[in-house]
Amino acid sequence: MLTYILFIIGFVLLIKGADFLVNGASAIARRLKISDLIIGLTIVAFGTSAPELIVNIFASTQGNTQIAIGNVIGSNIFNIFLILGISSIIFPLVVTKSTVWKEIPFCLFATLLLGILANDNLIFQNSSISEISRIDAFIFIISLIIFLFYIFRNVKKQKKEDIKDVTLDIKQYSLGKSLLYIVVGLIILNIGAKWVVDGAVELALFFRVSQSLIGLTIVAAGTSLPELATSAVATYNRNTDIAVGNIVGSNIFNILLILGISAMIRPLSFNVASNIDIGVAILAPLILFITMFTGRKKYLLERWEGIIFIFLYIFYLIFLIYRG
Repeated sequence: MLTYILFIIGFVLLIKGADFLVNGASAIARRLKISDLIIGLTIVAFGTSAPELIVNIFASTQGNTQIAIGNVIGSNIFNIFLILGISSIIFPLVVTKSTVWKEIPFCLFATLLLGILANDNLIFQNSSISEISRIDAFIFIISLIIFLFYIFRNVKKQKKEDIKDVTLDIKQYSLGKSLLYIVVGLIILNIGAKWVVDGAVELALFFRVSQSLIGLTIVAAGTSLPELATSAVATYNRNTDIAVGNIVGSNIFNILLILGISAMIRPLSFNVASNIDIGVAILAPLILFITMFTGRKKYLLERWEGIIFIFLYIFYLIFLIYRG
C-alpha cells in the first residue's frame, strides 16, 4: 500500500520539481537576454520533459527498459493527441510557418528514426533480438545537437511579426536563488522518479500486465502533466505558438535526449509488439502537420480538429487496454 501512495506522491513531486527547474533556468536565460521563443523551444521543452528524463534514468539503471521505452512513446502520443487537443478547444492554435515546415517535420523525423533504430537488427541483420543500442543512442544525441544548432541559428532569422506575440511569464530571481531553484528541482525530480518507477513495477505485477502497458499509459500521462499545464496556460494567454512549440520541442527531446541517455546507460531491449505504438507515435505528428492545411485557414489547429485528436487518443487507450 505504501508503494502505491508514494507512486501518487511521486507524480506530484515530478510536477513540482519540473516547475522549480523551469523557473530557475528560465530566469537565468532571461538574464542572458535569450528570446522567449528560444526559451520555449529549449528550456521550457526540456524542463517539462525532465520528469520523463529522470524516470527513464531510474528505469534504465534498474533494468526496467519497457517502462523507459513505453514512457517516451506514450508521452509523445499523449502530448499531441490529448494536450494539443485540449489546448485547441480552449482556443484555436495559430502556428507559425517555421514551426509547421521545420519543427513538426523534425519531430516526425525523430519518431521515424526511433522506429528504424529500434528495428535495425531485424531489418539489416535478420536477428530475432531487437534493442536500442548505445550506437543508436549516439545517433539520437547527434541528431539532437543538429536540432539545437538549427534553433539557435534560425530563430534569429525569423521575421519580427513571427515572434512579437511570443511572451512568457518569467519570474525574475537573483542568480543565487535561480541556481537554488534548479538544484531543489533536480532533487525533487529524483525522489519523485524513484517512487514512480517503483510504483509502476508494482502495478504491473499486481494487475499482471506488461510494464510496457503501464509505461504507455499511467507513467506517460503522469510525466506529461507539466506539458499539459504549460500548454494550457500558454493557450489561455493566447501564446498559442508557445503551446505548440512546447509540445513539438518536448517530443523531440523525449526521443533524442531521453531515449539517447537511457540507452547510453543500458541498451534498451525492444519488444517488436511495440512497433504498433511507434506507428501511432509516427502518425501523431503526421496528422498534426496535415491539420495545418485542413481548416478555414492555414497553420491553424481548430476546435473541431482538437476534438478529433482527443477521440483518437481515446481509441488508442481502448486498444491498449484490449491488447492488455
